[in-house]
Amino acid sequence: MLSIRDLSASYGAKDVLHGISLDVPRGTIVTILGANGAGKSTLMKAIVGLVCRTTGSVEIDGKPLPNETPDRALRAGVSLVPEQRELFLDLSVADNLRLGAFLRRGAKDHASEQERLLEMFPNLRARLNQPARALSGGEQQMLAIARALMGRPSYLLLDEPSLGLAPKVVTEIFEVMERICTEGTSVLLVEQNASIALDIAHSGYVLELGEITLSGPSEALRSSSVVQTSYL
Repeated sequence: MLSIRDLSASYGAKDVLHGISLDVPRGTIVTILGANGAGKSTLMKAIVGLVCRTTGSVEIDGKPLPNETPDRALRAGVSLVPEQRELFLDLSVADNLRLGAFLRRGAKDHASEQERLLEMFPNLRARLNQPARALSGGEQQMLAIARALMGRPSYLLLDEPSLGLAPKVVTEIFEVMERICTEGTSVLLVEQNASIALDIAHSGYVLELGEITLSGPSEALRSSSVVQTSYL
């Protein structure tokens, strides 16, 4: 389980997160709903060490995850796909994928993992030798997710994966999320499209102004008057 307890974070003197606690059990998809500025992206960055935590803790299967550098999170099995994707745009699709596995050794192992991911994202296969900047927005999001999965994380953190994408592409990406969950990678999903997020998530949390204000199974959140009014 990915367990976050009493986590607070700030940018300089500006407090952004205030005592966040949440759990991502093994074999589940958990979503975080919230408006712009609620602190969702800051929470994802604080988990992996891109933003310094001022208080609180993160544990993976009962073991503390230090808030030092993102490579520590990767080694512990937590991989983040940031909102802006952060691809190496001048490098090829294949090279971006290889970089996703930089903490793992064995070229043969990398090849088999890449093949598995190309089967998940067939659009990328024909683009392997093209620079990432030549891809469409949807294909770039697919590449960002595939790159993160090359490290075989136990927990995948996805920050707004549907942002700016066509509905058909969003459907494809969310189908992949469900598949990787069944194959052993749990997902923590930040998503403004509450309807589709609640369709695939097992449970969720509502984040408002840096605080968790509501949580529960997806069905309960969908029926909540607060969620229906503000997010659906």
